Amino acid sequence: MLHIVLIEPEIPQNTGNIARLCVAAGARLHLVGPLGFSIDEKAVKRSGMDYWDRLDLRTWESFDALREALPEARFWFLSSKVERNYWDAQFSDGDFLVFGRETKGLPASLLAANPERVLTIPMTEGTRSINLATSAGIVLYEALRQRGGVGPQMNLAGNASS
Repeated sequence: MLHIVLIEPEIPQNTGNIARLCVAAGARLHLVGPLGFSIDEKAVKRSGMDYWDRLDLRTWESFDALREALPEARFWFLSSKVERNYWDAQFSDGDFLVFGRETKGLPASLLAANPERVLTIPMTEGTRSINLATSAGIVLYEALRQRGGVGPQMNLAGNASS
């Protein structure tokens, strides 16, 4: 299983879309507070449609609490402020893909403390960022491609696994 971590997400529709993405890909979603909204809000549930009951969701008061609970976890941090492309990483089952707030991204201190695990999605010059839900989908599906499939039942071609 792969994991998506959203640190202090601000826009409920992005989180709802990422929740639906996680269900479709067989990934677990981790929400790290404080959140900019309630996960009970209609906007989040509407974006996630009827998938909320199938979502594997964990919530955390802080990123430190998540790391302390899962000390062996391998984290990849996504930022528009670095050079290493996400496709240059070698993703493994159990990896955590960490994304920051829509308006600020991940804290500079977190990126500085983990330089060997920071990745970017390349963009044309002058482009500031890509939507959070789109970014999560891009990187999650590259990790799935490298692993050879989506979740325990399907591969990327849509064929049942044996």
